Amino acid sequence: MLLAINLNNTNVKFSLFDGDDVVAEWRQQTSANRTADEHAVWLFQLLQISGYDPKAVTEAMIATVVPQALFNLRRLCQGYFNCEPLVLGEDDVETGIEIKATPPVGADRICNTVGAGIMFPGQPAIVVDFGTATTFDVVDADGAYCGGVIAPGINLSLEALHSATALLPRIIVQQPDQVIGTDTVACMHSGVFWGYVGLIEGIVTRIRGEFGAPMTVVSTGGLAPVFDGATDVIEQNAPDITMLGLREIYRRNRGV
Repeated sequence: MLLAINLNNTNVKFSLFDGDDVVAEWRQQTSANRTADEHAVWLFQLLQISGYDPKAVTEAMIATVVPQALFNLRRLCQGYFNCEPLVLGEDDVETGIEIKATPPVGADRICNTVGAGIMFPGQPAIVVDFGTATTFDVVDADGAYCGGVIAPGINLSLEALHSATALLPRIIVQQPDQVIGTDTVACMHSGVFWGYVGLIEGIVTRIRGEFGAPMTVVSTGGLAPVFDGATDVIEQNAPDITMLGLREIYRRNRGV
């Protein structure tokens, strides 16, 4: 089985693939200082709880936007799964897509592009990824990465709002019952939630107008479900699109 590892600024996601199917997934808070041994203790327990023998993992693929964490992830694969991982971004790893933007391009954005090409073949797409940053990845009908938009992530905005003010509390993201808040917390919920809905709708509308063709719009990332049904511009949530892209890049390089 293939262990696909996608390490972003906030979380690292481990997906276990049996052929085409994701059979298990786990998330861990990102720490560039976490050792291979610490990864292994945590991951081996979760594999066994889920009913999988760690020895069944024979291949690994890594994508990371935190270069300092790569050393220990590589050691995890080498020392505990007895395999040399493919690492997205290294010279000998081909993505199989055209990059129509100035490099470097983040590993997660490459994976989103490949995943969109698999899920929506022949269709231009926008992948809205709700991560540490909120990103918009533009994919053309040929599956090429055309560029996109990077905006501050929701939690970053919430933390800035709390940290830079004396009286505003720390809140979670949730859809308010109404736009007009009647107390401080309700006003903050409305501003953050509907402010991001406005950001999404505005940027998607401008991308579509500039691109000049119909585009499928999907969301992904940890906070994407919070916005389900809040706006018509997002047509569906695709929580596995990044990992499907990572698996496909593995296949293109291994010839399987």
